[in-house]
Amino acid sequence: MSKKSKKKIHKTLVEQILDKHKIPYEQAIFPTVQQGDVAQLDVDHMGEDESRIYKTLVLSGKTTGPLVGVVPIDSHLDEKKLAKASGNKKVSMVPLKDLLKTTGYEHGANTPIGIYEKFHYPIYIDNRAQEQGTILVSSGQIGRSVKLQAEDMKNLVHGTFTDLEE
Repeated sequence: MSKKSKKKIHKTLVEQILDKHKIPYEQAIFPTVQQGDVAQLDVDHMGEDESRIYKTLVLSGKTTGPLVGVVPIDSHLDEKKLAKASGNKKVSMVPLKDLLKTTGYEHGANTPIGIYEKFHYPIYIDNRAQEQGTILVSSGQIGRSVKLQAEDMKNLVHGTFTDLEE
């Protein structure tokens, strides 16, 4: 690692939570692009395998209320699989306008770690994360992520590994 990349950057709340629980992680910063009124990661040239970068999707079901699905950014969440795994008959995405008040995070910054810490919503993580071992998830700010062991994250958020991909 070059000296330039070791430059200290401020810690997000998620990174502070990981420190508190003595969970090892690496900070990662990705460039973002603005698409309409939503900022999104631009990971084309970052040297990270996109299948190891996970997105945090917030849904709601009648049985559970809000719940979280965590899947690779290069795949799609199968809502029927998440509904079945969570004990709901059906789940649907939380509308964008309700996301901030539901999770405390804006679109593009949702993080399973921060959401669980604040709300204790059920967290479901695609099985692929367990197979891969090391994954990246948002650290609560657009363009900021943490690289950590999927098992460590699952244990911290009392999550469940399950098949979530379409």
